[in-house]
Amino acid sequence: MPSPAESGAEKAAQSKVAQKSHDRVRYPFWFGGSASMKVRLQTRAPTAPTSMSGTIMSILRSSSGLSGLYNGLSASLLRQLTYSTVRFGVYEELKTRMIQKNNGASPSGLTLVGLASMSGAIGGVSGNAADIVNVRMQGDAALPPERRRNYKHAIDGMLRMTREEGGLISWFRGVGPNSVRAAIMTASQLASYDVFKKMILGWTPLGDGLTTHFSASFLAGVVAATVTSPVDVIKTRVMSASKGGSGGSSSITGLIMDITKKEGPAWVFRGWVPSFLRLGPQTICTFMFLEAHRKMYRKAISAGEYSEAEA
Repeated sequence: MPSPAESGAEKAAQSKVAQKSHDRVRYPFWFGGSASMKVRLQTRAPTAPTSMSGTIMSILRSSSGLSGLYNGLSASLLRQLTYSTVRFGVYEELKTRMIQKNNGASPSGLTLVGLASMSGAIGGVSGNAADIVNVRMQGDAALPPERRRNYKHAIDGMLRMTREEGGLISWFRGVGPNSVRAAIMTASQLASYDVFKKMILGWTPLGDGLTTHFSASFLAGVVAATVTSPVDVIKTRVMSASKGGSGGSSSITGLIMDITKKEGPAWVFRGWVPSFLRLGPQTICTFMFLEAHRKMYRKAISAGEYSEAEA
Protein backbone atom coordinates (compact mmCIF):
# COMPACT_ATOMS: atom_id res chain seq x y z
CA MET A 1 0.00 0.00 0.00
CA PRO A 2 1.54 3.37 -1.01
CA SER A 3 2.38 5.90 1.70
CA PRO A 4 0.49 9.24 1.90
CA ALA A 5 3.55 11.01 0.48
CA GLU A 6 3.76 8.62 -2.48
CA SER A 7 0.02 8.94 -3.05
CA GLY A 8 0.25 12.74 -3.06
CA ALA A 9 3.19 12.71 -5.46
CA GLU A 10 1.32 10.32 -7.77
CA LYS A 11 -1.76 12.57 -7.81
CA ALA A 12 0.39 15.63 -8.54
CA ALA A 13 2.10 13.79 -11.41
CA GLN A 14 -1.27 12.73 -12.83
CA SER A 15 -2.52 16.32 -12.55
CA LYS A 16 0.51 17.63 -14.46
CA VAL A 17 -0.05 15.06 -17.22
CA ALA A 18 -3.71 16.11 -17.38
CA GLN A 19 -2.64 19.77 -17.59
CA LYS A 20 -0.50 19.02 -20.67
CA SER A 21 -3.50 17.46 -22.37
CA HIS A 22 -5.64 20.46 -21.33
CA ASP A 23 -3.17 22.79 -23.07
CA ARG A 24 -3.96 21.07 -26.38
CA VAL A 25 -7.72 21.63 -26.08
CA ARG A 26 -9.06 24.38 -28.39
CA TYR A 27 -11.52 26.32 -26.24
CA PRO A 28 -14.37 28.46 -27.63
CA PHE A 29 -13.32 31.97 -28.66
CA TRP A 30 -15.86 33.69 -26.41
CA PHE A 31 -14.74 32.21 -23.05
CA GLY A 32 -12.61 35.22 -22.06
CA GLY A 33 -15.37 37.71 -22.76
CA SER A 34 -17.92 35.62 -20.86
CA ALA A 35 -15.65 35.37 -17.81
CA SER A 36 -14.90 39.12 -17.90
CA MET A 37 -18.59 40.04 -18.20
CA LYS A 38 -19.39 37.94 -15.12
CA VAL A 39 -16.71 39.80 -13.17
CA ARG A 40 -17.97 43.17 -14.42
CA LEU A 41 -21.51 42.36 -13.32
CA GLN A 42 -20.35 41.40 -9.83
CA THR A 43 -17.80 44.16 -9.23
CA ARG A 44 -19.55 47.08 -10.92
CA ALA A 45 -18.96 50.36 -9.06
CA PRO A 46 -18.72 54.02 -10.09
CA THR A 47 -15.34 55.68 -10.36
CA ALA A 48 -14.68 57.51 -7.11
CA PRO A 49 -12.94 60.90 -7.25
CA THR A 50 -12.04 60.79 -3.56
CA SER A 51 -13.66 57.82 -1.85
CA MET A 52 -16.03 55.14 -3.05
CA SER A 53 -18.50 55.64 -0.21
CA GLY A 54 -18.56 59.39 -0.76
CA THR A 55 -19.18 58.98 -4.48
CA ILE A 56 -21.98 56.46 -3.90
CA MET A 57 -23.73 58.79 -1.47
CA SER A 58 -23.32 61.69 -3.87
CA ILE A 59 -24.91 59.68 -6.70
CA LEU A 60 -27.77 58.49 -4.49
CA ARG A 61 -28.51 62.10 -3.49
CA SER A 62 -28.48 63.27 -7.10
CA SER A 63 -31.45 63.34 -9.47
CA SER A 64 -30.44 59.98 -10.96
CA GLY A 65 -30.84 58.23 -7.61
CA LEU A 66 -30.18 54.51 -7.32
CA SER A 67 -30.12 54.02 -11.09
CA GLY A 68 -27.12 56.36 -11.24
CA LEU A 69 -24.97 53.61 -9.75
CA TYR A 70 -25.43 51.69 -13.00
CA ASN A 71 -24.70 54.48 -15.48
CA GLY A 72 -22.76 52.98 -18.34
CA LEU A 73 -23.42 49.36 -17.34
CA SER A 74 -24.55 48.37 -20.85
CA ALA A 75 -21.47 50.04 -22.35
CA SER A 76 -19.23 48.40 -19.78
CA LEU A 77 -20.62 44.98 -20.61
CA LEU A 78 -20.37 45.68 -24.35
CA ARG A 79 -16.74 46.67 -23.89
CA GLN A 80 -16.01 43.38 -22.14
CA LEU A 81 -17.92 41.51 -24.85
CA THR A 82 -15.75 43.08 -27.56
CA TYR A 83 -12.40 43.93 -25.90
CA SER A 84 -12.01 40.93 -23.58
CA THR A 85 -13.54 38.38 -25.95
CA VAL A 86 -11.09 39.36 -28.69
CA ARG A 87 -7.97 39.66 -26.53
CA PHE A 88 -8.57 36.36 -24.71
CA GLY A 89 -9.73 34.58 -27.87
CA VAL A 90 -6.85 35.72 -30.07
CA TYR A 91 -4.32 34.96 -27.32
CA GLU A 92 -5.62 31.42 -26.75
CA GLU A 93 -5.76 30.75 -30.50
CA LEU A 94 -2.20 31.96 -31.06
CA LYS A 95 -0.94 30.04 -28.02
CA THR A 96 -2.66 26.82 -29.17
CA ARG A 97 -1.15 27.13 -32.64
CA MET A 98 2.28 27.74 -31.13
CA ILE A 99 1.96 24.62 -28.94
CA GLN A 100 0.95 22.55 -31.97
CA LYS A 101 3.86 23.97 -33.97
CA ASN A 102 6.26 23.03 -31.14
CA ASN A 103 4.93 19.45 -30.97
CA GLY A 104 3.14 20.02 -27.67
CA ALA A 105 5.83 22.09 -25.96
CA SER A 106 4.64 25.22 -24.12
CA PRO A 107 5.90 28.56 -25.49
CA SER A 108 8.53 30.47 -23.53
CA GLY A 109 7.53 33.32 -21.23
CA LEU A 110 8.91 35.90 -23.65
CA THR A 111 6.90 34.37 -26.49
CA LEU A 112 3.74 34.49 -24.36
CA VAL A 113 4.35 38.18 -23.63
CA GLY A 114 4.62 38.86 -27.36
CA LEU A 115 1.44 36.91 -28.16
CA ALA A 116 -0.45 38.63 -25.33
CA SER A 117 0.71 42.10 -26.40
CA MET A 118 -0.47 41.50 -29.96
CA SER A 119 -3.80 40.13 -28.71
CA GLY A 120 -4.30 43.08 -26.37
CA ALA A 121 -3.67 45.61 -29.13
CA ILE A 122 -6.24 43.91 -31.37
CA GLY A 123 -8.69 43.79 -28.46
CA GLY A 124 -8.11 47.49 -27.77
CA VAL A 125 -9.13 48.35 -31.33
CA SER A 126 -12.24 46.15 -31.22
CA GLY A 127 -13.43 47.54 -27.90
CA ASN A 128 -12.59 51.20 -28.50
CA ALA A 129 -16.10 52.37 -29.46
CA ALA A 130 -17.71 50.74 -26.42
CA ASP A 131 -14.96 52.22 -24.24
CA ILE A 132 -15.74 55.74 -25.48
CA VAL A 133 -19.46 55.27 -24.81
CA ASN A 134 -18.69 53.79 -21.38
CA VAL A 135 -16.60 56.81 -20.35
CA ARG A 136 -19.24 59.24 -21.63
CA MET A 137 -22.18 57.52 -19.94
CA GLN A 138 -20.37 57.37 -16.59
CA GLY A 139 -19.27 60.99 -16.87
CA ASP A 140 -22.64 62.44 -17.88
CA ALA A 141 -23.75 63.08 -14.31
CA ALA A 142 -20.76 65.37 -13.71
CA LEU A 143 -21.66 67.62 -16.66
CA PRO A 144 -24.15 70.50 -16.75
CA PRO A 145 -27.58 69.34 -18.06
CA GLU A 146 -27.14 71.14 -21.38
CA ARG A 147 -23.87 69.31 -22.10
CA ARG A 148 -25.02 65.79 -21.23
CA ARG A 149 -25.36 63.31 -24.09
CA ASN A 150 -28.00 61.18 -22.33
CA TYR A 151 -27.31 57.99 -24.25
CA LYS A 152 -30.11 55.48 -23.59
CA HIS A 153 -27.73 52.54 -23.76
CA ALA A 154 -24.47 51.47 -25.43
CA ILE A 155 -25.92 50.78 -28.88
CA ASP A 156 -27.76 54.12 -28.86
CA GLY A 157 -24.49 55.83 -28.00
CA MET A 158 -22.59 54.16 -30.85
CA LEU A 159 -25.33 54.96 -33.37
CA ARG A 160 -25.48 58.61 -32.27
CA MET A 161 -21.69 58.89 -32.50
CA THR A 162 -21.94 57.69 -36.10
CA ARG A 163 -24.71 60.18 -36.97
CA GLU A 164 -23.42 63.20 -35.05
CA GLU A 165 -19.62 62.91 -35.14
CA GLY A 166 -18.59 62.13 -38.70
CA GLY A 167 -19.43 58.48 -39.21
CA LEU A 168 -17.66 55.30 -38.14
CA ILE A 169 -14.35 57.14 -37.74
CA SER A 170 -15.72 58.46 -34.43
CA TRP A 171 -15.54 54.92 -33.02
CA PHE A 172 -11.74 55.03 -33.24
CA ARG A 173 -11.07 58.27 -31.37
CA GLY A 174 -8.02 57.72 -29.13
CA VAL A 175 -7.54 54.18 -30.44
CA GLY A 176 -3.72 54.48 -30.44
CA PRO A 177 -3.16 55.11 -26.72
CA ASN A 178 -6.02 52.78 -25.87
CA SER A 179 -4.47 49.92 -27.84
CA VAL A 180 -1.05 50.47 -26.26
CA ARG A 181 -2.54 50.30 -22.79
CA ALA A 182 -4.57 47.22 -23.78
CA ALA A 183 -1.40 45.53 -25.03
CA ILE A 184 0.41 46.27 -21.76
CA MET A 185 -2.57 45.14 -19.68
CA THR A 186 -3.02 41.89 -21.61
CA ALA A 187 0.68 41.02 -21.49
CA SER A 188 0.83 41.66 -17.75
CA GLN A 189 -2.34 39.67 -17.04
CA LEU A 190 -2.61 36.75 -19.49
CA ALA A 191 1.04 35.99 -20.10
CA SER A 192 2.00 36.30 -16.43
CA TYR A 193 -0.92 34.07 -15.38
CA ASP A 194 0.26 31.31 -17.72
CA VAL A 195 3.87 31.70 -16.55
CA PHE A 196 2.93 31.61 -12.85
CA LYS A 197 0.58 28.68 -13.35
CA LYS A 198 3.31 26.72 -15.16
CA MET A 199 5.79 27.53 -12.37
CA ILE A 200 3.38 26.41 -9.64
CA LEU A 201 2.58 23.16 -11.43
CA GLY A 202 6.25 22.47 -12.12
CA TRP A 203 7.85 23.54 -8.84
CA THR A 204 5.22 22.57 -6.25
CA PRO A 205 3.13 19.47 -5.50
CA LEU A 206 -0.04 21.42 -6.29
CA GLY A 207 -2.21 20.19 -9.15
CA ASP A 208 -4.46 22.01 -11.61
CA GLY A 209 -7.02 23.09 -9.02
CA LEU A 210 -8.48 26.12 -7.26
CA THR A 211 -5.40 26.78 -5.13
CA THR A 212 -3.18 26.93 -8.20
CA HIS A 213 -5.66 29.09 -10.12
CA PHE A 214 -6.05 31.52 -7.22
CA SER A 215 -2.31 31.79 -6.57
CA ALA A 216 -1.43 32.32 -10.24
CA SER A 217 -4.20 34.89 -10.76
CA PHE A 218 -3.26 36.77 -7.56
CA LEU A 219 0.34 37.06 -8.73
CA ALA A 220 -0.86 38.09 -12.20
CA GLY A 221 -2.92 40.83 -10.55
CA VAL A 222 0.18 42.10 -8.74
CA VAL A 223 2.10 42.20 -12.02
CA ALA A 224 -0.77 43.94 -13.86
CA ALA A 225 -1.10 46.63 -11.17
CA THR A 226 2.66 47.21 -11.10
CA VAL A 227 3.07 47.40 -14.88
CA THR A 228 0.04 49.59 -15.59
CA SER A 229 0.50 51.96 -12.62
CA PRO A 230 3.07 54.24 -14.32
CA VAL A 231 1.01 54.19 -17.53
CA ASP A 232 -2.02 55.45 -15.59
CA VAL A 233 0.06 58.16 -13.88
CA ILE A 234 1.31 59.41 -17.26
CA LYS A 235 -2.21 59.30 -18.71
CA THR A 236 -3.56 61.36 -15.79
CA ARG A 237 -0.79 63.95 -16.10
CA VAL A 238 -1.31 64.28 -19.86
CA MET A 239 -5.05 64.76 -19.39
CA SER A 240 -4.45 67.38 -16.69
CA ALA A 241 -1.93 69.25 -18.85
CA SER A 242 -4.35 69.28 -21.78
CA LYS A 243 -6.77 71.27 -19.65
CA GLY A 244 -4.36 74.15 -19.39
CA GLY A 245 -2.44 72.96 -16.39
CA SER A 246 1.03 73.80 -15.23
CA GLY A 247 2.50 74.17 -18.70
CA GLY A 248 5.07 71.40 -18.49
CA SER A 249 6.59 69.49 -21.36
CA SER A 250 4.16 68.61 -24.14
CA SER A 251 5.82 65.30 -25.14
CA ILE A 252 5.46 62.01 -23.25
CA THR A 253 9.24 61.68 -22.94
CA GLY A 254 9.59 65.22 -21.67
CA LEU A 255 6.76 64.68 -19.21
CA ILE A 256 8.43 61.54 -17.81
CA MET A 257 11.71 63.42 -17.41
CA ASP A 258 9.94 66.32 -15.65
CA ILE A 259 8.13 64.02 -13.23
CA THR A 260 11.27 62.02 -12.46
CA LYS A 261 13.27 65.22 -11.85
CA LYS A 262 10.67 66.70 -9.51
CA GLU A 263 9.38 63.59 -7.72
CA GLY A 264 12.10 60.97 -8.15
CA PRO A 265 11.66 57.45 -9.54
CA ALA A 266 9.06 56.58 -6.89
CA TRP A 267 6.38 58.28 -9.03
CA VAL A 268 5.95 55.05 -11.00
CA PHE A 269 4.31 53.45 -7.95
CA ARG A 270 2.01 56.37 -7.12
CA GLY A 271 -1.55 55.02 -6.98
CA TRP A 272 -0.38 51.39 -6.88
CA VAL A 273 -2.62 50.42 -3.94
CA PRO A 274 -5.93 51.61 -5.45
CA SER A 275 -4.80 50.16 -8.78
CA PHE A 276 -4.25 46.74 -7.19
CA LEU A 277 -7.50 46.95 -5.23
CA ARG A 278 -9.23 47.30 -8.60
CA LEU A 279 -7.13 44.98 -10.77
CA GLY A 280 -6.34 42.31 -8.16
CA PRO A 281 -9.89 41.06 -7.50
CA GLN A 282 -10.81 41.59 -11.16
CA THR A 283 -7.89 39.45 -12.35
CA ILE A 284 -8.51 36.73 -9.76
CA CYS A 285 -12.23 36.47 -10.52
CA THR A 286 -11.72 36.58 -14.29
CA PHE A 287 -9.29 33.66 -14.31
CA MET A 288 -11.29 31.67 -11.75
CA PHE A 289 -14.38 32.02 -13.98
CA LEU A 290 -12.28 31.23 -17.06
CA GLU A 291 -10.88 28.04 -15.52
CA ALA A 292 -14.42 27.03 -14.49
CA HIS A 293 -15.53 27.53 -18.11
CA ARG A 294 -12.65 25.36 -19.30
CA LYS A 295 -13.41 22.61 -16.78
CA MET A 296 -17.06 22.43 -17.82
CA TYR A 297 -16.07 22.43 -21.49
CA ARG A 298 -13.65 19.53 -21.00
CA LYS A 299 -16.35 17.58 -19.16
CA ALA A 300 -18.79 18.22 -22.01
CA ILE A 301 -16.21 17.05 -24.56
CA SER A 302 -15.47 13.91 -22.53
CA ALA A 303 -19.19 13.15 -22.18
CA GLY A 304 -19.68 13.58 -25.92
CA GLU A 305 -16.77 11.30 -26.77
CA TYR A 306 -18.08 8.69 -24.31
CA SER A 307 -21.53 8.80 -25.93
CA GLU A 308 -20.05 8.40 -29.42
CA ALA A 309 -17.98 5.42 -28.23
CA GLU A 310 -21.11 3.73 -26.84
CA ALA A 311 -22.96 4.29 -30.09
